[in-house]
Amino acid sequence: MQHTIGMRSMRMGGARASGRVSVSAALPPVRLALRRPRHQHTTSGRRALLALRAQVADQPAATEAAAAPTGVVAGSIRNEDLPTGALVYTEPTGMDMFLTSCRLAFALPWRRFKKGSVLVMKLEGDISDQMRGRFDSGLSVPQICAALQKAALDPRIKGVAIEVGPLGTGWAKLQELRRHITYFRESGKFTMAYMKVASEKEYYLASACADVYTPPSASLSLRGFAVGGTFLRGVLDKVGVEPQVKRIGKYKSAGDQLLRRDMSEPQAEQLGALLDDIYDEFVTVVASARGKTVDEVKAMLEEGIYDMQKFMDGGWVTALRYEDEVIEDLKARTDTKEDKPLKKVELRKYSKVNPSAFGLGGGKKRIVVLRTSGAIVGKASGTGGTITPDGIIPILRALAKDKGVAAVVLRVDSPGGDALASDLMWREIRLLAAKKPVVASMGDVAASGGYYMAMGCGKIVAEALTITGSIGVVTGKFNLSKLFEKVGYSKTLISKGRYAELMADNRPFSGDELKLFDESAEHAYASFRDKAASSRGMSIEAMQAVAQGRVWTGRAALEIGLVDALGGVARAVAVAKKLAEIADDEKVRVSSIGSVRMSPLALLSGGAAASAASPAGVLGLVAAALASATGGASSASALGGDAASAGVAGALASAFAAQLPLLTQLSSGRVSYVMTDVDVGSLGSQAAAGSSLELGAGSSSVRSFLEEGEEGGLAGGLWWDEAFEWLQ
Repeated sequence: MQHTIGMRSMRMGGARASGRVSVSAALPPVRLALRRPRHQHTTSGRRALLALRAQVADQPAATEAAAAPTGVVAGSIRNEDLPTGALVYTEPTGMDMFLTSCRLAFALPWRRFKKGSVLVMKLEGDISDQMRGRFDSGLSVPQICAALQKAALDPRIKGVAIEVGPLGTGWAKLQELRRHITYFRESGKFTMAYMKVASEKEYYLASACADVYTPPSASLSLRGFAVGGTFLRGVLDKVGVEPQVKRIGKYKSAGDQLLRRDMSEPQAEQLGALLDDIYDEFVTVVASARGKTVDEVKAMLEEGIYDMQKFMDGGWVTALRYEDEVIEDLKARTDTKEDKPLKKVELRKYSKVNPSAFGLGGGKKRIVVLRTSGAIVGKASGTGGTITPDGIIPILRALAKDKGVAAVVLRVDSPGGDALASDLMWREIRLLAAKKPVVASMGDVAASGGYYMAMGCGKIVAEALTITGSIGVVTGKFNLSKLFEKVGYSKTLISKGRYAELMADNRPFSGDELKLFDESAEHAYASFRDKAASSRGMSIEAMQAVAQGRVWTGRAALEIGLVDALGGVARAVAVAKKLAEIADDEKVRVSSIGSVRMSPLALLSGGAAASAASPAGVLGLVAAALASATGGASSASALGGDAASAGVAGALASAFAAQLPLLTQLSSGRVSYVMTDVDVGSLGSQAAAGSSLELGAGSSSVRSFLEEGEEGGLAGGLWWDEAFEWLQ
């Protein structure tokens, strides 16, 4: 049987259906939003975590030989001795500034811009953890972070202005971006954020800037945090689909979407713990950024402010300004004449500036950051956004042989996926770690198969709000006999062998088949758990206490031993440098490999999501039956013809579409292992409770931030950029 670990059944960072929809009990699925009254914030979850930490500490550790491959001892450096890798701005010396000026003097003409400019960027939608391709207009975390590091040292840059739009990314990436904005601020240059439509996640990022502006009519929704779940069992019952799902692990909730009509207590418990950590991070960081107390931030969230004037009077935003007023402000800061266009440089153009111009990088020894992002699959599908053994293993082997590479940082941003693929890559990561230090750096999510990859490294560094863990399995199949009967479809199987029809979809499991199915699932779970225990130097009993499919934030994972340190890529590089026994004051070259690969179809159709395959075969019957049972989005008149009825049909279609990865896995005839149900993109946002912000695809919209229009009209300033774009 082919196994799968952690293929998520929901979108990561994708937009939910906009608007609020009232779904009656007769028309499932049901979305439950877990929302805690923040003024009654409890500490019971933290007490339980501390008790669990004590329980883990009491368990005997695995032997050192089991904890790491030959040549590497994961615990050779105590976690408390790991370097912080903090980004600390150092004022350039006179010689540094002279050398920078000389290098910039020889910059290519189309990469030059006026001295005293403001770096302008528009951050919205899904921001990738990997570098984007040349013809991909999307944004990426390494692109933004590198630009801020360069701009802090660039004498031509006076400040940075960021428009923050609705974000579809997780909290961990925002922590990395905030860290680099803070680094830029240390240079003494100004930082400005501008928001039109925003909630907690957008405000969290914007608050890293010294000044936060909004128009008077902005929609700033700061009302608290929520997380929800969507349940399809009622719909499946209506169309005659029986999900036969086996879950291993108390907290493994991925099958709940199919089996249940509501949220289970263990799922509510773990989601509540995630919300607690997100809430604590938000109120602490915002209080520090805006010069408030934590209690003042909590009170602001409870007040439900909707008047922008009140946000300004309370000191939550700097001032209320329209964009033209922001432009005038920036002209004054950059000494731009009123009748001249604002001196600025866009992020995309500035990304082409070589960091060597500012003395960044250098050094004889090299550390490579291998960036991996997406679902783990056995073979590439051509749609991009996946991690495959064929793509990763050759790189790992090449890094092992490259004597010029002193250490490797494996960046993981994945909810998991195929079990065999995860195991093959885990093995190669361990072999690489036997030859040179390998440190894992976790992005928004590194759970199930994503954690499987990370646990092969000598040390693991996670952001405080990374979602990780989920060491557990879910497997199952659909019994479609009643659906077949309803639609007049029949299926006859002729087989030879006791278990030849184990995955047959035209009947339920027999007694013997169910026993074999359960035993297979238990075996797969034990294999995952035991390898995790071995990789982390923990006893099986200790790992069992923190596994069971439960997801943790990076902060909680640190307390129970699933990760070694908190921080971003910079800290992971610092840890790798120490493990490679490179002196603290010695410069190293840090190079990144791994970029988003969009398929030709995605490029032509406007995005990777557009190239996602539709379910085929019998899954198409399920979709057709659902459309028939609910009236379909095009049959709103059958439900009453009004907007509310159309909204219900749309909500059902959206919920079903969100579950397609899980449905496809279970209908494929393979045993599957599915990550705990957590939507990283909407976790802690009001979208989970029903409200939704319109999300972009991670790229700047057609209209750039602070665009004033060209003197020669619409086409006057475009032809030059387009003609020479290929040269950049």
